[in-house]
Amino acid sequence: MAPFSADNRCPECARLRRRVAELEAQVEKLTRLLEQLQRGAKRQAAPFSRGQPKSDPKPPGRKPGAAYGTPAHRPPPAPEQIDEVHEAALPEACPDCGGRVVEDRVEGQFQTEIPRRPIYRRFDVHVGHCMQCGTRVQGRHPLQTSNALGAAASQLGPDAQAALVELNKHLGLSHGKSVSCLERLFGIRLTRGGSAQVVERAARRLQPIYQQLCHTVRRARQVVPDETGWRIGGRSAWLHVLVARRATVYAIGDRSSAVAMSILGAEYSGVLVHDGWAPYDQFQQARHQQCLQHLRRRCAELLEVAARGAAHFPHQVAESLRAALALRDRYAASQISRHGLALARGHLARRLSRLLWPPKRQAAHERLAAHLWKHFHELFTFLTVPGVDATNWRAEHALRFAVVNRKVWGGNRTPSGGEAQAILLSVWRTCWQHGQSALDFLSHLLRDLAIALPLPP
Repeated sequence: MAPFSADNRCPECARLRRRVAELEAQVEKLTRLLEQLQRGAKRQAAPFSRGQPKSDPKPPGRKPGAAYGTPAHRPPPAPEQIDEVHEAALPEACPDCGGRVVEDRVEGQFQTEIPRRPIYRRFDVHVGHCMQCGTRVQGRHPLQTSNALGAAASQLGPDAQAALVELNKHLGLSHGKSVSCLERLFGIRLTRGGSAQVVERAARRLQPIYQQLCHTVRRARQVVPDETGWRIGGRSAWLHVLVARRATVYAIGDRSSAVAMSILGAEYSGVLVHDGWAPYDQFQQARHQQCLQHLRRRCAELLEVAARGAAHFPHQVAESLRAALALRDRYAASQISRHGLALARGHLARRLSRLLWPPKRQAAHERLAAHLWKHFHELFTFLTVPGVDATNWRAEHALRFAVVNRKVWGGNRTPSGGEAQAILLSVWRTCWQHGQSALDFLSHLLRDLAIALPLPP
């Protein structure tokens, strides 16, 4: 006879005991994950750590055989580029035995060096007046960046000013490190306040270019927006970016749709590819594409903590999104026709809608299902409109170097500094999109010899 127990007496008790065991295992798993995330949040000295290194990493350096890669070497400069010629003469005697040395041939070796001595220029500015109206007139050389004379007659050259902007806004150096770099490398002395003034003056000169970029983004067929935290004078703010194919615009403000509205306009009717942030829904005339990578990442997070039997829903959602991306690649490779793409897209939509309809037992699963159902018509826009991105990678890539700068010096101290930050980042990123040197662009603009960006009117 079996011993008496509550399990033998009540099947419901046995089921509850099994359920308690499952929940205890899930709590233990979540506790370990929480502790791991809390420890990682405190290790700010290594913000880009990817976890434990691989047990069998690939050896560094070039690979042997066919996997070596493209052979490359530094090409010698052209003859007209040679600035200095130095003779490496033979010694008078052999360094080994002291015997007489006879010359056989002369070989060429080339070296590329940076100039360490600054260039000091003097402009003899001719000042006169008009014989007819008496207006004061003065000359202007193409290398000058200003008409100021007197106490403001000693200035930095256009390349030096552009270099300060490059060091501060693109490479992320603080004003203190930027002026230290100029002094140590080139012997040019400058204060941190002087560096800040150079940056703000450059932003004022680029203000018309910034407005042109905003106009270009406003007329773009597709815009990819994103945002990240920022600071102005120690107070919380948000850095917004809107990326089009031909221009990128940054702006600093609060965390609302007002910033994007001020640039795009409420009537924007193109395609917005974003991460699902609710304020973007206020663009009611635009078509939307939800970032599939964000949704797949959300499914992966649910799978990490899913208890036994609860992984079906996030797994199937992630599989549907992966199938949509694979369908896009097949169409791009001309493996299916336009009609076949439409049929497959309809099949994917029906499959996903069946997954979302039944109520979910887990609250996190129900929240994901509600989000997908609310934005269901925004999931496969990239399969309907040719050329539309499936993810917001363009905006995340544009925010990356700004986030690195934020980790170094935290943000901007003043609102005018924040405005300069947005203008200069926009010009630098747009120049990168067109394969142009932003440093050369700014240097020519400071001399009133601007290189026009190939933007539509």
